[in-house]
Amino acid sequence: MEYLLSNRQVEAGTRFEALAELFDPWTFRHLDDLGVTSGWRVWEVGAGAPPVPSWLAERVGDTGHVLATDIDVSWLAGTPVDVREHDIVRDEPPAGPFDLVHARLVLVHLADRDRALRTMIDSLRPGGVLFVEDADPALQPLACPEEHGPEERLANTVRQGFRKLLAERGADLAYGRKLPRLLREAGLADVRAEAFFPIGSPACGVLETATILQVRDRLIAGGHATAEEIERLLTAIASGRLDLTMGPLISAWGRKS
Repeated sequence: MEYLLSNRQVEAGTRFEALAELFDPWTFRHLDDLGVTSGWRVWEVGAGAPPVPSWLAERVGDTGHVLATDIDVSWLAGTPVDVREHDIVRDEPPAGPFDLVHARLVLVHLADRDRALRTMIDSLRPGGVLFVEDADPALQPLACPEEHGPEERLANTVRQGFRKLLAERGADLAYGRKLPRLLREAGLADVRAEAFFPIGSPACGVLETATILQVRDRLIAGGHATAEEIERLLTAIASGRLDLTMGPLISAWGRKS
């Protein structure tokens, strides 16, 4: 089924920039803690945009190798890594093994996410690390946690409509919380997980606006919001009056025995 937030839409670039501002420091801190260093072979699954694979390339150096894959690699042009168009569900896995396989905000959107997870684990060398970060919108479903006025209520209504559109396309809105168990059941050792979500960051407003613009027509067609409501919400976001947040990003990791 068609991915709801297509990378071919102009708003995709804005979403990538906002996601990087919100989550890159969190991701990089964990990659630091996992010991990514020179000489490592890394597979970045569903890379999307340059920041994460570029950071990895700098860390592994000339003696290492970073492979960045995605079904649409148009935003990865010029990234100093090995870039390949690849569908983790349908295509054969790339030649490994890898010291690290990382995916952020990828598996939650896949209908056959179990197969994708297995592929990622199978691509690791013994002792290699799987690091998966995914959202759990059902754990914290609100756009505005403090729903104290009509604008906040509207934001939450539109967010609910967006979640319904995701679910219709096979997204598992409670996937993030399952990661620790799934990694243990897959046989990984030393499994750990943490969660992060910002409240009130300007990047939350940028991301929310770009997301709404990408799915605006589908929200209207599905009866989740009217055109007037969407314009009113976009105006409220632009004013900076709303304390917006996202569903928590749950980061889980473990080592292959």
